Amino acid sequence: MAYDVIVIGSGPGGYVAAIRASQLGFKTAIVEKESLGGICLNWGCIPTKALLKSAQVVEYINHSKDYGVTVEGSTVDFPAVIKRSRGAADKMSKGVQFLMKKNKIDVIMGTAKLVAKGKIEVTDKDGKVSAQEAKHIILATGARSRELPNLKIDGKNVIGYRQAMNLPTQPKSMIVVGSGAIGVEFAYFYATLGTKVTIVEFMPRIVPVEDEDISKELEKIYKKKGIEVMTNASVEAVEGAKNGVKAKVKTATGEVTLEADVVLSAVGISANIEGLGLETLGVKTDKGKVTVDAFYNTNVAGIYAIGDMVPGQALAHVASKEAIVCVEAIAYAEKKYNHKPHPIDYNNVPGCTYCTPEIASVGYTEKAAKEAGYEVKVGKFPFSASGKAVGAGATEGFVKVIFDAKYGEWLGTHMIGMNVTEAIVQTVTARTLETTYMEVLNSIHPHPTMSESVKDAIEVAYGEAIHL
Repeated sequence: MAYDVIVIGSGPGGYVAAIRASQLGFKTAIVEKESLGGICLNWGCIPTKALLKSAQVVEYINHSKDYGVTVEGSTVDFPAVIKRSRGAADKMSKGVQFLMKKNKIDVIMGTAKLVAKGKIEVTDKDGKVSAQEAKHIILATGARSRELPNLKIDGKNVIGYRQAMNLPTQPKSMIVVGSGAIGVEFAYFYATLGTKVTIVEFMPRIVPVEDEDISKELEKIYKKKGIEVMTNASVEAVEGAKNGVKAKVKTATGEVTLEADVVLSAVGISANIEGLGLETLGVKTDKGKVTVDAFYNTNVAGIYAIGDMVPGQALAHVASKEAIVCVEAIAYAEKKYNHKPHPIDYNNVPGCTYCTPEIASVGYTEKAAKEAGYEVKVGKFPFSASGKAVGAGATEGFVKVIFDAKYGEWLGTHMIGMNVTEAIVQTVTARTLETTYMEVLNSIHPHPTMSESVKDAIEVAYGEAIHL
């Protein structure tokens, strides 16, 4: 069957691309080899948030006396926690099925491969092959756990994020290798449920892409929770032991051996570009990712790529926006859309980490702003001075804002605290509008809220602090 658009992969890049294409009048199909919604809905963003919520409930119970409530006799039913998470994933996947039907998108289950310009072959689970054609083919196959040569994921001694979300029993101890978003989220989840957790990070600080002040704060909080943190360290080898695993860890002062029930490898992701037939059509790749322009065209006309398989932040909301930009650019060229979309500003993409406390950031870190040549004004407001945070018993963390001293341009915001992932969009929108500090200070913020602490931090930056 011939289509206008075929999308390969149904994650937050793929299914959004398919819906937007259908909305703009394209006859559309989507190919998925496993479950609609991709990794994000089935094994990433959504089910992990369900796990983390269970951990937060445990924390509330453990600290209930702080709120004047006594709770006795609570236990963690680990299989039930996992079951709830899988239920959340299933519900979201069914939601995508509904959206495909609503938007009249054909769903083709199987593994797709490019065979010629405008042509793919799809092999279903029974091995049956069907041929499909489309003028425009959008690749959105996502990524998987990256494997280090000395840290092969075997599903027993060394696990990836998928296994970490679906273990049959709770491990008594765990070594988490890598402290990006995946690593620190799972570290929080398991440690809160009672697992002894050790984080091993190769870089000098945990959550290394964040502002240095955020890293210091999270490490302090995690150590207080009983999580051991080892930085400037690397796992050199893992071997099975009688009651779990032994990991040889190289540190700045020498080699140590750690013992645990299991090792979780959270050292990043690798793009799924193998087996797609890219070589058949001569689609260019670089450093394991597909090369694209600002509108996600590859070097081969009619072939596009979005999401984790292209350069840029590997985030669900980035993939979704890339999908819309890609499809609208196609529609503009086909005279189905009245203007060419704006390319994404990758320096204004919010990053969110859902451990407790949460981390949210966008734009320049203080160090990066200075390295870019800006003279900066920096404001920092602790949540210990926030009425909402004090009332909620969540006073850990702070808001840090960075402004250009010359023009008042908002360069970046970095937050760690309760629900800060809900507040970061204020900075994103303001930076899109090229707002200065003055417009923000002239906007009345609701009280008491966590988000008003952004305004408080700006007041600190400009020497006008009221609440500090």
